[in-house]
Amino acid sequence: MILHYAFPYLGYPLAMKKSRIFLGCFLAFVLANFLHAQSQSVPDQFFDSNGVKIHYTVQGKGEPVVLIHGYAVNIAWNWSGVMGLSDSYQLIALDNRGHGKSDKPHDAAAYDPGVMAGDTIRLLDHLKIRKAHIVGYSMGGFLTSVILTEHPERCLTATLGGAGWSSPEDRAATKGMLEQLAVSLETGKGMTPLFIALNPPGQPLPSAEQLAQSNKMMLAANDPLALAACARGGLAGLQVSEAKIRANKIPTLALIGDKDPLKAGVDKLDGMMPNLKIVVIPGATHMTAPSSSEFLSGLRVFLAEHSNGHPSEGAAAAAKGTH
Repeated sequence: MILHYAFPYLGYPLAMKKSRIFLGCFLAFVLANFLHAQSQSVPDQFFDSNGVKIHYTVQGKGEPVVLIHGYAVNIAWNWSGVMGLSDSYQLIALDNRGHGKSDKPHDAAAYDPGVMAGDTIRLLDHLKIRKAHIVGYSMGGFLTSVILTEHPERCLTATLGGAGWSSPEDRAATKGMLEQLAVSLETGKGMTPLFIALNPPGQPLPSAEQLAQSNKMMLAANDPLALAACARGGLAGLQVSEAKIRANKIPTLALIGDKDPLKAGVDKLDGMMPNLKIVVIPGATHMTAPSSSEFLSGLRVFLAEHSNGHPSEGAAAAAKGTH
């Protein structure tokens, strides 16, 4: 079974090959990553998205780049590896509903993919930005595919990080795992089904001790009932039809680690989605790819290829924020 909706773990050294030490190292490196991001002192801002308070940050100047993080993480955990782009672009990052400092509904209906993608559209409206580069990772990548196909008029480009496309048959196979994940979260047992599903193909599974440590950390950093609702209402429905994928006219980048279980979905996009560029990161897993230098360089090159070099409409408004 291939997992099609997941989240990133950041900061692993790519040279590590034994997955049995992946989660143990993750505990220390994610903490360091989080503290580094916190030290940047980016002001917190909030807006109302149809009754749900959404947290976001803005830094840098230039064309706007919206960053949409993955499942069970937040702005700080997902995006410290790309914040260097603020030397050339205005980076607008949001905490998805159910995550970080945003509101955390417990109703699965609140996480409908169209509703979650709508949070980004409403943030652009809030900041008076007509178009932006949309960059997502993992769950955020699948949300980007929804924005790309349902709201192409708001996209300068789209980047699908750690995310591809899955057939109806693939989605049916994934649905059972997502229900197991939701039940595990609701009963205080953590995210073990997702940890197992994201394990790099052909590598040993993490130990029971490592799973326990990681579950303890993730439960402490999240609202498990909100994550369970997101798994049922958002992750289970995150999919775009083949017809809409084939109709794409927006320049699109897929960034994926060659050891990521979700690479199969990117392979399916190859030849299906027009205007698609694929960058495969050697040695990277779903967890390590977004913090790799190749991820940043690939994204920087792609954005430069599709940038006019001038601040987009609404950039000044985004810098000031609107309350």
